[in-house]
Amino acid sequence: MIQFYKDPTGRLLEPTLFSEKAEKLAKEIHAAGLNDRQRLERNKRTQLRKFYDEVVRLNSIASNRTNAEAWDNIIPYVNMLIAKTAYAEGRKLVTGNFTAFMKDSIGQIRGREDLAVFTNLFEAFMGFYKQYDAS
Repeated sequence: MIQFYKDPTGRLLEPTLFSEKAEKLAKEIHAAGLNDRQRLERNKRTQLRKFYDEVVRLNSIASNRTNAEAWDNIIPYVNMLIAKTAYAEGRKLVTGNFTAFMKDSIGQIRGREDLAVFTNLFEAFMGFYKQYDAS
């Protein structure tokens, strides 16, 4: 499980979150999607991109609003991404590794700042993922 913060109370980001941690996660999730012939069967980049795009959209909405009520209306949609990921896993489009990444990450989101961290982590992940999924 990836932790956003080295020190959650002090809100200090894990120093290698967007580098080493994101790359390791990309490698693991890519490997989990390979079939017996080493062809990508699940966790295809286009499928993961749909989730990434939704996270970016929600982050954009959250960062453009200032009051707490607006955040209270956005966080349910962020949490709904867990259900969407579970549905994609049930349809065999993504693996349990990707579902766990989404669930663990979304579970750490308490406010706008956390959503921004998750968005940046997901961006780094997608960059590294391209390296492993060169199709």
